[in-house]
Formats: sequence, structure tokens, C-alpha cells
Amino acid sequence: MANARRPWIMRSLFFLVCMVLLFVQLLPLDTVPKVWAAPELIVAVTFAWVIRRPEFAPAALIALIFLLADLLVQRPPGLWAALVLLGSETLRNRAPGLRDLTFPVEWLTVCTTLVIMTLGYRVILGLTVVDQAPLGLSLIQLVMTLVAYPIVVLVTQSVFGVRKRVPGDRNGLGHQI
Repeated sequence: MANARRPWIMRSLFFLVCMVLLFVQLLPLDTVPKVWAAPELIVAVTFAWVIRRPEFAPAALIALIFLLADLLVQRPPGLWAALVLLGSETLRNRAPGLRDLTFPVEWLTVCTTLVIMTLGYRVILGLTVVDQAPLGLSLIQLVMTLVAYPIVVLVTQSVFGVRKRVPGDRNGLGHQI
């Protein structure tokens, strides 16, 4: 019975972690404009969970979290959510192949996905003539997110116990992988 509840518990934990990160992001800790941008930790957490245990971060939950984040952070509603969903689904499809590879290969895959998402976001905003952050600030945020990813993976594994599947693990239906 405990194994049947674990995916739901972990999905709830994923939602809770993302909501706490969003809450911290919205806190008015400093009223002076910064010259640097904080990393997108919610994206890093999402990618880490999708690569390690795809069943703990379903697509509908990811879409809901990032649509809510778009509305609260006042980004164009749905654009970043759609890009994160596309990126996470790409990584979800690659997760079985990344299971046997080393962390640097996983990190490079995440970096590539995040760079493509960021460029796509900026291009779409540019084509629709929507105001956007300066390029330098977006690049700083991208680099900060890429640098934070290994730390997020470490916390994800050590604190939350979300590890990559290994041969011999069982899926949600009890079948061996």
C-alpha cells in the first residue's frame, strides 16, 4: 500500500517545493534594483525531478505550476509555461537514455535544453514586440540557473530522495525496469 501512495506523496512534495520557491521569489526582500538575476530554481527542480523520476512530476502538474508562476511573476501568461513543458517533456523522453550516463552528460543536456528555451522565449517576445528584460540580465539568470543545477540535483537526491532509476527498480505497476 505504501508503494501505491508514494507517487502521490512525491507529487505533492514536488508541488510544495515549487510553491515555496515561488513564494520566496515573490518576497520583497530588497527594494533596490539588482544588477544580477537569481537563478530559476523552479525550472532546475523541475528538470532534476523529471530526469530522475518522471512519474513524480507529471506534465499537467508542471503546466499548472508554471502557469501560476507566469501569472504571479507577471510574465506573458502561458509562454514560459509552454516552453518549460516542452523542455521537460524533451528531458522526460531522454531520461531512460540518461539513466546510464554520467552527470556531466545530464548537465550538458539540461544546459542545451535551457539555452534553447531561453532563446526561444526571447525570440517570441521580440517577434510579438513585448517588453523584455535586458539581454545581459537574461544571460546572467541563465548562467546562474545552469550553475545552480548541480546543487539542486544534490539537494534533490540527498534531502528528498529522488534518485535516478537503476536496473531492478519497479515502476508504478510493480513491473521491473
